[in-house]
Amino acid sequence: MVFGCKQCVLIVVILCVIAEIASRVEFSNIKCTSHDLEFVAYEACYLKSVNRTYKYATVKSRLLKLPITNAIINIALFQRLNGYKPFLYNVSVDACRFLKTKRSNPVITYLLNLFVRHSNLLNTTCPYKPYINVEKLTASFLNNQMTNVLQFPEGDYLFESKWFNNKTHRSTVNVYVTINS
Repeated sequence: MVFGCKQCVLIVVILCVIAEIASRVEFSNIKCTSHDLEFVAYEACYLKSVNRTYKYATVKSRLLKLPITNAIINIALFQRLNGYKPFLYNVSVDACRFLKTKRSNPVITYLLNLFVRHSNLLNTTCPYKPYINVEKLTASFLNNQMTNVLQFPEGDYLFESKWFNNKTHRSTVNVYVTINS
């Protein structure tokens, strides 16, 4: 079967249109909760919409009791289906050990890569520094991670991270996103 020039152009145009029809990630909400105000305080926890297409999240936390040498992080992913139901992942990791050997848990590595480039966690190991920040995490960055790297179906999602120190629940950060086409 031989294609003419017009058919090749038509095929290229159709492929370009199909490539443009892709999922889009949008922030819905963010909630930061300190369960122990003497341990951690949130100085900032918000979404900012610069315009219709540029939105970002910022979280600035301050650790008040240092040094922290025993930290556990639980990360769970929920999908909204008549309430938020568990979806794919619910994993816990020793944060100190994981930050020393980042490749030890591929699920946590994927979830950490959703925001680590916009945070100061990349250069941190135990004991932690007094400030842990995620600054200007854009929806477009999450879009690439959640639709190209590991494809998620359309819907509403909750990324819940619970932070523990000495087996005590100290803090929770919930990030709500919507994936649509």
